Order: sequence, then C-alpha cells, then structure tokens
Amino acid sequence: MQFFASTKLVTEKWLFILTSLLVVAVLIVITRSALDDSQSSFTPELHALNAAEPPATFGALQAQTGLTFTPVANPASFGYSDQPHWVSFSLVSANLSEQPAYIEIGYPLLDNIDVWIVQGNELTVFSEGDSKPFSQRQLRYNSFLFALPENNQPAEVFIRVQSSSVLKLPVKIWQREAFSEYTANTNLIMGLFFGLLLAMGLSNLFFFFTTRNLTFLFYTGYVFCLGLTLAGLHGFGYKYLWPQQVWFQGQAVSFLASATLFFAVIFSGSLLEVRRHSAFLTRCFRALTWSFLALTISALLLDYAISIKVFLVLLTITVFLIMGVAIWFAVRRISIAGYYALAWSALLISALSASLDNLGLLNINIPSQVLLVYGATIEALMLSFILAISYSRQRDQMMKAKEQALEQEREAVSAKQELIELQQRAQDELEYKVQERTLELEIALRELSDANRELEKLNTIDPLTGIRNRRHFDKRLQAEGRRSRREQTPLALAMIDIDHFKQINDQYGHSVGDTCIRHVAQTLQSLLKRPTDDVCRYGGEEFAIILPNTDAEGAGQLVEAIRKQLAETPCELDNQSISLTLSGGVASAIISHENAEVELLKLADERLYAAKQAGRNRVIITSAKPH
Repeated sequence: MQFFASTKLVTEKWLFILTSLLVVAVLIVITRSALDDSQSSFTPELHALNAAEPPATFGALQAQTGLTFTPVANPASFGYSDQPHWVSFSLVSANLSEQPAYIEIGYPLLDNIDVWIVQGNELTVFSEGDSKPFSQRQLRYNSFLFALPENNQPAEVFIRVQSSSVLKLPVKIWQREAFSEYTANTNLIMGLFFGLLLAMGLSNLFFFFTTRNLTFLFYTGYVFCLGLTLAGLHGFGYKYLWPQQVWFQGQAVSFLASATLFFAVIFSGSLLEVRRHSAFLTRCFRALTWSFLALTISALLLDYAISIKVFLVLLTITVFLIMGVAIWFAVRRISIAGYYALAWSALLISALSASLDNLGLLNINIPSQVLLVYGATIEALMLSFILAISYSRQRDQMMKAKEQALEQEREAVSAKQELIELQQRAQDELEYKVQERTLELEIALRELSDANRELEKLNTIDPLTGIRNRRHFDKRLQAEGRRSRREQTPLALAMIDIDHFKQINDQYGHSVGDTCIRHVAQTLQSLLKRPTDDVCRYGGEEFAIILPNTDAEGAGQLVEAIRKQLAETPCELDNQSISLTLSGGVASAIISHENAEVELLKLADERLYAAKQAGRNRVIITSAKPH
C-alpha cells in the first residue's frame, strides 16, 4: 500500500508539472499566432513636450514659442501625475501601405485624451477618455481608437493626455482592415479567458451549494472579482457592463482589485487551514482581510491615485505572506501546499510585475494587462488541477474509511450472531423448564398473556380516529427498519398534514375539527390495500404511513391518490360541506444501519415541510441513498 501511495504522489507531481508547461506553451502559441501584427502596424517615434506649465489647448500650444519636444520611448510612461502631458509624432502618410489607418492608444484607463491631426491647413480633432460616457466615443473600442484621414498626405499628430491613474501612452498605427482582424482575434482570446473564469466561478458556486463548504464560496468570489478587475483593466467593463457609469469607471479598478484580494486572502487561509497550524499567521491573515475589506469600501470614496497606492502596498505584503506560508507548509509536507504555491505564484508574480510596470519601476515588453491574463489563466487551471487532486485524495480516504467501517460491521454482525445463538440456547432451556410447570400455572400465564395483549392493543389505538397511535408507530417503524435492513428491501415513509387545519378549528370549532380528523383518517385507512401497510395518527392533524417493501415512486403514487381522493370528498356534517386538502412528504430507502429509520423519518418530514412551503395541497417525493 505504501508503494502504491508513493507512486501515486510521484504521478501527481509529474502530471502537475506537465499540465503547467502545457498551459504556458498553449498561451504563448495562441497569443503569438493571434496577435501577430508586425505586417500591418507600426509603432511611431514619440516626442514629449518639456514645459513647466503645459498649455491647456492646441491653440495655446501653437501660440507659444520656444517649446521643445524631446524623444521618448513608446509606450511613453509618465508615472502618477495629474498634470497634462503633450506628445507628438509625425507620419509620412496618413494611410499605411496605401490603406486607411487608425491610431490606437492601448491603455483604456486614461481620464482625458485629446488628439489633433494636422495636414496643412486641415485640422481633425478628437476628444475622449473614461471621464466621459462610453457612448460619446466615435469608435466603440475598449481602448482608444482614432481614424486618420483617408489620404496619402503627411500628418502631424499632437496628443494631450491627463489622468489620475498611472499615465501610460502606448501608440500604434494600424491598417483598418488588419485592425479588424486583430480585434477579432483579441476578442476571441479574451472571450475564452473570461469564459474560463466564468466556468470556474459557477462550478465552484455549485460545489458550495452541494457541499456547504465555504472554501468554494470564497474561491467563487475571488474568481468573479478577478474577472471583473481584468475586464476593467482591459476596458471591457466600461464597454459592456457600466458604459454610462462614469463615476464608477474612475473607481472600478481599485474597488474590484481590492475585493479580489479580500476574497483571495480568505480563500488562502481557508484552503491552507492556517488556523490549525499557527495562531500568529491566523492574526496576520485576519488583519489583511479586514484591511482589504476597508480598502474595498473606501475605494469608492477615496481618490484613485491614493487608493491604488495603498492597494499596491497591501498587494506586496500579501504576495510575500501567502507565498511564504505556502512554501513553509510545503516544506512541512502539509497537504497540497506545494501545488498551491506554484499555482498562486503565477498570478501573484504577474500581478506584482504588472504593478511595478505601472509604477514605472520595471520595464516589461509584454503589456501589463496581458501579463495578468497569463497569470490568471495559469492560476485558474492549476487550481482546478489541485481541486482534482484534493478530491482524489479525499475519495481514497473515504474508501479506506468505508472498508474499515465494513470490517467493523462484519465483526459486529458476527458478534450479534453469536449473541443470538446464545439467546436461543437460553430460550430453549427456559422453554424446557416452563413445560415442566403445572397446568394451573400454564393457564394462569396464558390468561395473563391474553390480558397483556388486549391491554397493549388498547394502548396502541387512537381514541379519536380508531387508527393506530404514535406509540404503535414508533414500535412498528423500528420493526420495519430492522426488516428492511435484514432483507435489503426498500422502506417508504409518508408524513401527511391537513392543510389550514387551525383555520377550520377557529371557524367551526374543535368538535368539527375532530370530525374532519376522523374523516381524513378513514380516507387514509380505506385506500391502504396491503395488510402490511399501516397508517397512524402521529399527532394533532398529522398522520404517518408505513409502507414496507415500497420504493419512492410507488409510495408517491399512493399518497398522491390519497391527496386527490381527499380533495374530491369533502367532510359532510350538519348540512355543511368542508373541503379538505393535505400536504405530504415521502421518502424511501433501504435501511443499512441501526436507527437509520429515524433519519428516513426526518427526511420525509423535511419533504412535508417543503410541500407546505411550496403552497400546500401537494406531495413531494424523494428517494434517499441507502441508510
């Protein structure tokens, strides 16, 4: 067994590594093949204005003398600055390779962006930004897109940008037809990515509903918030989700990113079971959780530049804390911490790299948004693999526990059989001694036995309805549960309650209510055909039916027939006709252990409650797993 267990662990490790490498390879191949734009676009050389007080308008720019533009990198990065910045570049021709062209500025988080295209005496002006409603954009693109004039004349382009966030200006010139193809490929890749996140979120949400495990709920919140954050960073959120909410667009990234890390910290602590291993780390995780919750709320009120800087500080702390804890747990060989560290490292490192790139502290050729997509995709797929490993291990533990339980049950059955044989021998000896008693003693015992049986029968009859009472039901349920367990036959229970019975008592009086209860009892008794079926008054206006050797479908059909019969035959008394309906809950199972029939009764009662909650006058049926 130890050999097979170690072999399985080695297989899991190699499979995890191969899956990770395959994911990275597929991402690189798809992105390069889909987004290869080298033949249909080019990156112009940018020049930035050097001025202590930049002019506010293009007219003021033309009016001032002595202004100088110096070359800057493309994309141009100005860090966090609320001052306007001017950038210019020249085009030999407004068309690209004899084809109409676009100017793309691939950073969708700019508050204000004004573009002037000068061709001789002709001036074309654009004014956009996410401080304006999305519907005002000339071209509905998730970033910023401006159409160049359709001619081959040289053009001088001036751009004025101002933003409260990180100010980056990636400028690219595209052929229009090629840009449409590029956009289709980009949207396909992003659609696949967001579809993956949506599928992961929904599947974990369903797991939460079925297992009631909060870890799945935390991961669902994390995945959904991560998807919304990336949608905001790529401009898809403003384009599709909140195009008219200009105020929210200015706060969306910091708000959603903080919510993402809030769920990430809770999920990490829950999955790694930090509480079981370290009280200090538990306090650290709790402090980070409250910090991100406070930041999530305050992000809607604080200036974006302030909230995003606080977020980046907390993000850095979170990266080191979660990765450190995961690596420490992995060294201690705690559960799946090693796999978890690898999965989260992809997203956390990409997020940290993108943050440093936005701050201008790190220069990366890959766009920060693409970095986040890479990290999120790898992390989501790896966590899916980790969940599969975790489920496999839990299943193995369950199978082992079941085998141990079966072995204990076999031992219990054997001991019980020995006890039964011992009791049988004692019974035989007792019967032999009884036979030696005198005839007078036998007659006395027989008379006493008859009297006891008659008394027992009287004690099991409900005086109001004449059917069996709760005491008889409890004994019969125990007996039928043992028979179901012994013979491995299904046992069905039905719980029935008269609808709106309190209203009948209030309106007609308790004597009429008693007559209605007798009417229902007679209806139930008349529709039971088998001698083994038993109906009992469970209490008040509630009845219970025991149906041995009956599956859920058969029991449901019988109770549904009773419901229809009662609805069609009102209670008649004193020239009054009182219509009655009932609600029923039915459960059926094969009893497999002691006292399991009580669980079956509870399940039938829950279905009765569900029938009442669903509107009464109905029957809800369930077929439980063997008890």
